[in-house]
Amino acid sequence: MRLKTKLVVSATGLTFAIVLILSILFVSELMRQRIEQTVAANDVLAHEVLLMTRQAVETGLRANPPENTSKEALHGAVVDALRNQTALGDVMSAIVRYSPLVQDVSVTDANGLTLVSTDPDSLDQPAPFRFSLSGVLDGGLAHQFNVVFGKPRVLDIYQSLARNGVPFLVVHVGVRSTFLKNSFAPWLKAAGIFALAAALVAMIAAGLLANLALRPLETISARLESLTLAGRAAGSEASLALSSSGIGSDAVVRVTNTIDRLGEQMRTQEAGYTALQANLNQMLDTLRDGVLLFTADKRAVMVSDAVAYFLATPMGEGHEQMVGKRLEEIFAPESALGVAVMEAFAEGGQVSAQGVTLEDGRQVQISLDTIDDGLGGGTMGTLLTLRDMESAAQLGQELEVSRRLAAIGRLTAGVGHEVKNPINAMVVHLELLRGKLTPGGKEVFSGAQRHVDILAGEMQRLDRVVQTLADFSRPMELHLREHDLRQVVGVVMELTAAEMEENGVLVTVEAPHDALMVRADAELMQQAVLNLLLNGMQAMPGGGALRVTMRRDHQFAVVEVIDEGEGIPADLLPRIFELYFTTKPKGSGIGLAMTYRILQLHGGAMDVRTNADPSSPDRGTVFTFRLPIAAGVGGEGRKVVAVGVSHKEIGERV
Repeated sequence: MRLKTKLVVSATGLTFAIVLILSILFVSELMRQRIEQTVAANDVLAHEVLLMTRQAVETGLRANPPENTSKEALHGAVVDALRNQTALGDVMSAIVRYSPLVQDVSVTDANGLTLVSTDPDSLDQPAPFRFSLSGVLDGGLAHQFNVVFGKPRVLDIYQSLARNGVPFLVVHVGVRSTFLKNSFAPWLKAAGIFALAAALVAMIAAGLLANLALRPLETISARLESLTLAGRAAGSEASLALSSSGIGSDAVVRVTNTIDRLGEQMRTQEAGYTALQANLNQMLDTLRDGVLLFTADKRAVMVSDAVAYFLATPMGEGHEQMVGKRLEEIFAPESALGVAVMEAFAEGGQVSAQGVTLEDGRQVQISLDTIDDGLGGGTMGTLLTLRDMESAAQLGQELEVSRRLAAIGRLTAGVGHEVKNPINAMVVHLELLRGKLTPGGKEVFSGAQRHVDILAGEMQRLDRVVQTLADFSRPMELHLREHDLRQVVGVVMELTAAEMEENGVLVTVEAPHDALMVRADAELMQQAVLNLLLNGMQAMPGGGALRVTMRRDHQFAVVEVIDEGEGIPADLLPRIFELYFTTKPKGSGIGLAMTYRILQLHGGAMDVRTNADPSSPDRGTVFTFRLPIAAGVGGEGRKVVAVGVSHKEIGERV
């Protein structure tokens, strides 16, 4: 059975059930009303007989009073009065004769003994038990039908004549159930026919209405199928599959299946849009340029995280708070950047790389691009780009340093291999020569032994240099996990506490209350921090204060190592991250290069600020590195193959 047929049958059946219940209630109410009318009509007859009985008793007792005051004398006088009163008998006989429902009328005493009756055989006999017709009125429909249309019986309607508050005489009007049946049958039959006709009409109407209600589903189904299958070669095949499976002609099933397919397409597209949005957000979060997208009414709908850097917003206020604000709410009209942006929007059109100098001296370029609505009638929005020229230059410098380090790494990998083999051969032959030179021999041999020892020491030093080159260029694995950067720095502080104290260096740490979660190799990060701490300590040979600060700057965790040393001369500053460059007598020139490389492998950055003026109170150097804040929940570490860092202690190489 098709789903449409099931729906029509269900609607029709429900309608029939409702009409049937209403018909039963209708017949029940009619039955109750007819019984109520019968009770009321016969109750009037009983009151009439009761009135005649009262008159007969009063007339008879006045004419023939009882011989004494005993109950027996009174009872006999009452019986004589009732039976001698012709008018009472005539009224009772007339009721039986002309009422279609009354079978008999009688008067009994308080003990149920029949004194007067239209049935002569019942005189001086106890009155038979009969159900009260008024009680039938209070029963349910089933009880009423059982009494009226069931086993024939006589129902009683009675009225009492009281004496001194106690029933003295009782008038009974007997109504036969067969008479009620014959009286009720015609209208009951008409009511049943009417209810049946109403049920049939309701069922037919329900079926028609159900068909009419489901007919628009055909149009809906066709439009949904065209929506889901338009432009797809598989559309006709899908329709053919539905028809061949026996459900193609069922509109309800087709609509259901089409909606399922449409929902699947929407879920697939939603997943694609979600992934695209996540990639876009990630790109905007890591972009150094500030990007803002405004609607036609100059309200921001997309703001990159870097915009806060250009606006110098308070700590904690990010790009999320800017979305939905108007242009003048984001850019202060009195600021230099605000004035330039307002003028660019007022002029309209395209603005390319317009320079603006901010209050703090930074050079910023503004670019404005309008987005057409595609209808040729106006713009749909405006894209505003802010670029920090200092950051762009710094990025170019970092790329150049990275290129140099990569080139040096490739070079040292080959040089180390070529130098290592001759050194090994020379060491072997030196050992052989040393064995032939007996200690304590002739003086010539003693002099030769000294030169051999010097030559061996220099070869060992050369071997250490080659080994350092190999360590720097050897591929390694990064074990990335989520760590609290405060704990990573704390471990290094514990390791260097004793050495700092011996060299008269007082170290202070400033860290935020909230965790700085980064995804990093903890051991390598500890080495990088250790390099910077030892570098700061060695920059203060006479002791001093070394300050380490940690904070969150939007999507980055920032660590600064600030010393009070002599500073780095301006002419040497561009070379401090070059491999083998050092100003220390015993330095190898590898430490800062390795630290820089470690941060590169973690997606971070590093810069340095220095003041070498002896008369300045801010003399010293500040090394700053940034690491991206972990975006998701920490999990098992993954291995990333990289080149350029070893897991050996490198603090002594600064």
